[in-house]
Amino acid sequence: MSRPVRIPADVDRPDHVLGPLTARQLTILGVTGLLLYALYGATRGFLPVPLFLLVAVPIGLAVTVIALGRRDGVALDRLLLAAIRQRRTPRHQVSAPEGVGPVPEWLAGDHERDDVAPTPLELPARGVDNGTTAGVVDLGDDGLAVIAACSTVNFSLRTPAEQEALVSSFARYLHSLTAPVQFLVRAERLDLSPQIAELRDRAGGLPHPALEAAALDHADYLAQLGQHADLLRRQVLLVLREPTRPAVVDSVSSTLGRLRRRPAAPAVDRAARQAAEQRLARRLNEAVELLTAAGIVVTALDAATATGVLAAACNPDTFLPPSAALTGAGDVVTAAPVGDLYDDFEGR
Repeated sequence: MSRPVRIPADVDRPDHVLGPLTARQLTILGVTGLLLYALYGATRGFLPVPLFLLVAVPIGLAVTVIALGRRDGVALDRLLLAAIRQRRTPRHQVSAPEGVGPVPEWLAGDHERDDVAPTPLELPARGVDNGTTAGVVDLGDDGLAVIAACSTVNFSLRTPAEQEALVSSFARYLHSLTAPVQFLVRAERLDLSPQIAELRDRAGGLPHPALEAAALDHADYLAQLGQHADLLRRQVLLVLREPTRPAVVDSVSSTLGRLRRRPAAPAVDRAARQAAEQRLARRLNEAVELLTAAGIVVTALDAATATGVLAAACNPDTFLPPSAALTGAGDVVTAAPVGDLYDDFEGR
């Protein structure tokens, strides 16, 4: 491209209300100042001013640092709320949508303790269903979402005119957005065992001995490469989300919701869910059409593939690659058709 493209503003950055301070920072500092002033008015009759300042100054400095400080681009007050919420969250959680039952009598005995009692694990995704064009992820109270895989474009090898055209095509898609989207670039473990096995199996059928030797050498090279380095591959995902109920802005309940669990919202009717699915399908089709002009191929993930991607994202260090053949949460496993999987683990 001939010149860099400058992004004029960050749409997610809060507005400055008074100088460099945002409304959130002013609220924290103002409430703290009023509380300290009320405490001074209640104690000035019997508490000396130097002793009051000895208590008030550290509190004011601590609140100022929390309100104005940032760590890794996140405000310290949000990190503090997240730490309090993590502290209040039970340590032992299990996947039990129907609820955690009582401990069996033979297991309870003297080993049952209240501090290790399991609680139901609340995941953001409640399930993945087959939609009209892609797998629809049920996010519960947060609405619905669809996931699509995006191909990459070799930008550095293009001419300046081609780079300008790609940037313009991608900007055209960004300007057409009427709802938030997420481009997720994630790295996952790359397993070359199937490719290595296929090379060794087909090497004997090649028409010339030199080709067979080259195929076997390449298979040995890939095997050594996997032993001496952690092989990773990048995956670009496009995530679209639609709410199933109108959003209600309530700052007080939003702040308290970070400290305690939100009450169960009423169930979403079928008409609202179908309307959200139709909006997702329309937005997905628009993304496919507009990003194709930028050389990006957008492929919607079906329910099985989306389930594999979500499982891999929740457990990124697993040796199991994301597969569309994963068993669902409500399926009953009656056989083990993946007998070769244990041999693969033993070989590692």
